[in-house]
Formats: sequence, C-alpha cells, structure tokens
Amino acid sequence: MFQRVLIANRGEIAVRIIRACHDLGIRAVAVYSTADADSLHVQMADEAICVGPPAATDSYLKIANIISAAEVADVDAIHPGYGFLAENAHFAEVCENCKIAFIGPRADSIRRMGDKAVARETMRAAGVPITPGSDGILKNPDEALACAEQIGYPVLLKAVAGGGGKGMRIAHNDVSLVQAFMTASAEADRAFGNSALYLEKLVENARHIEVQVLGDGVGGAVHLGERDCSIQRRHQKLIEECPSPAIDEATRARLGAAACQAAAAVQYTGAGTVEFLYDDATGHFYFMEMNTRIQVEHPVTEEVTGIDLIAAQLQIAAGEPFIWRQEEIRFQGHAIELRINAEDPFAQFRPCPGTIQWVHFPGGPGVRVDSHVYTGYRIPSNYDSMIAKLIVHAPDRPAAIQRMARALSEFALDGPATTAPLGSALMKDTGFRSGRYNTQYLERLMADGMLLSRARELRGE
Repeated sequence: MFQRVLIANRGEIAVRIIRACHDLGIRAVAVYSTADADSLHVQMADEAICVGPPAATDSYLKIANIISAAEVADVDAIHPGYGFLAENAHFAEVCENCKIAFIGPRADSIRRMGDKAVARETMRAAGVPITPGSDGILKNPDEALACAEQIGYPVLLKAVAGGGGKGMRIAHNDVSLVQAFMTASAEADRAFGNSALYLEKLVENARHIEVQVLGDGVGGAVHLGERDCSIQRRHQKLIEECPSPAIDEATRARLGAAACQAAAAVQYTGAGTVEFLYDDATGHFYFMEMNTRIQVEHPVTEEVTGIDLIAAQLQIAAGEPFIWRQEEIRFQGHAIELRINAEDPFAQFRPCPGTIQWVHFPGGPGVRVDSHVYTGYRIPSNYDSMIAKLIVHAPDRPAAIQRMARALSEFALDGPATTAPLGSALMKDTGFRSGRYNTQYLERLMADGMLLSRARELRGE
C-alpha cells in the first residue's frame, strides 16, 4: 500500500479522500489555492502545499504546480478526485513519467472514453447498445442535416469533449439544427478548446441511469448496481438514488452486464461509471458516456453495497489483489443523495458565495453528510457551488424519502442561500415519491412554479 498520497483536488471530495487514506494508514498531502487556505481539507491533511492563486487555471489545473508539490512532498501516488485533472489523459501520462502512481485508469482508457465520438464507436464494437447517430465527428452543418434526415427528429448535438451540459443542443427541425450546430460548436470551443460535435437521436422522456463499475485493468470488471440521476436541472444532477425506482431485476442485470462490457472494452482500471439513457416507454437503454473517475454521487452506492469506493481505488492502484466477485456483491436497502449548493433557487439559482455564520448538519441513524464547510467558513466564488452532500440510507425507498425529509428539517445554515429548501419540497412531491419522473421532470416543476411555492411554504413564508 502507498505511504503518502497527494490529493489533487479541494472541497468535500478532498476531505473524503483524506479520510479513506487515514483509514488505510496512508499519510495525506493536500494542495490548495490561496482562496482555500482555510479550507477543511487543508486542516485535515498531514501536510498541505499551496499551488497557486484562486483561479483554478493557475492552481488546481496547473499540472506543473501539482507535480512540483508531489515531488516536494515525496508522494507515492496522486488521487485526482473528480473535476479538475481527474479525466485529463495528459496528466495521467505525466504522473506515470514522473514515477508517481495515478489513482485512476490508464491514460489510454481516459482518452478513448473522453472523446465521446470515439467512445460511441468503442461501445458499438463491444456490443453495448448506443443511440442511433452520426458515425464520428460532424464536419459541418450539412453533415448534421443529412444524419438528422436519416434518423429523424428530434436530435441532440453533443461536444465530443463535453461535460456538464456545455456544447449540447436539441434540434427539432432543419432550421434549429443549423443554428444549434453553430451555437454548440462555439460553446464547446470556449469551454474545452475543442469545437468538434457529433449527433445522436434524442430519447425523449428518458431517465439518466448510471452503473458503478470496478475494473481490474486486464479486462475484468464487476458492477455495483445502478444509480438513478434523472432529477437534474440544466444537465446538472440534484438528487441521485440507488437503486432506481424504474428498473426491474431483468433490466438491472442487462445494465450491469453492459457496463462490465464497456469497462472490459478499454481494460479499465479502478472505479468508473458507465452512463445510460433509459427509455421508460420501451424499456430500452443506450450508452451515453463513461466517466473515468469517481463520481460525486458515489456515496449512495457505498451505502447500499457497503463497499468503500475510495479505498477500493487506492487498493487497485497500489496493485493489491482484485478481491471483488460479482456473485459476492450484496445490495441492501435504498439510498438517496441530495446535493446542497450555495445557490438561491428563488433567484434563478444565482451563486451565493460568502461567509457561513453558523451551520448545523443533521445526524442520526442512516444519515451521512459529506462536506468541507463549517461555521465561519467563507465560500469562495472561484469554484463549484456545492457545499455538502446529504446522504440517507434506509430499508426501502419510502423510508429513505422520509429519512431525507427528516434530515433536511434538521439542516440549518445562517449565511448564503442554499438549495436545501428545494430538496425538502421534492421529498413532498407526489411525482418524485411515486418514482415517476425523468430528466425533464424538475425543469417542468420549476417552470410552473409549483416546486418553489412548496419550498416557500416549508420555509414558513
């Protein structure tokens, strides 16, 4: 096992990785920007090194600074967390060249799955279902029009290097497709430095289902069940749950097998997530992408399986025996995660940085909070707005929903606005409680104002 691991990240995931390292007797080295000097991960680490000013491009994304910190601290390995450099194939190669273990898949796997067009072709060859769409990158709007004519509208344009909904546009006719092509291409170029797009058939009223996998790096993989991530706004997830209320056992088995096929196709190493679109009307599912890193929502899988995914990443990267067997993995109960962001849901989700005057997190049986904030902490404006993840586990879904509602009633924060009231309203929503929702559900609730009205009522307004 490693002796010293550098965490190339910040916030709650850095805290989570430090805890896993300490559980395994590993010394944890934190890096931080000047904006994060007082962050909890800096205080919890065995050693902390400043890697630059607040801008992520000059600190957390600066490969030279991260590697210099790793060499100064004389670490065995680097854990990238999620975001920042986690899916940067070049960074993985630099770590390898510097004789520092990268806690994640090989650079080739990251590269093949990071290019969405290449990923689709890789999955097609592996026999994993994919949505009808273009054969690779579209050179111009005319090629997009020809493809749309063949597969039929509506269609979805996607950036090959995309993520977080950037470089993604829906088109319902030729005119909107041409406009969407130009807009998505320009947005992708600004966000990723790569304007290339591909096109696929839009699965309307779809659910976003993802499967957690662990790969041994030589073509073997196991799956740890699925997560339903369909409650989202502008392609950003708000609630994730495991298992999905929409999936039966037969479909669950097929999803798991397809995810393992996907991981095996790229000889995946460590923890990864294969994401699918699930058509509620037909019961068919289609490969969407593979995230070659740990996911924000990994705790719900941990709660249901009892497997520490961060520890598993560390063990696999250190070359320890691959101990997981599909027939031995057990799933117990139901888990739900709510992301709590420092955003004002009553003001178009305006980011709300600032100082937390006082915070109280919920507790009790089956309640877990992953966070990096505390009373007196100042939320910087430079990074993602997520300040906490509230996770509950219970014997079944109704009990988990009730437990989440109870936990949210205990959550209190004096300071910037958060999305917690929205979560409370969702726990009371009949559509969510019934499990009958899809990726458009939250947007529709927000558009008609019902959810915000309910949130205000729960706040006593």
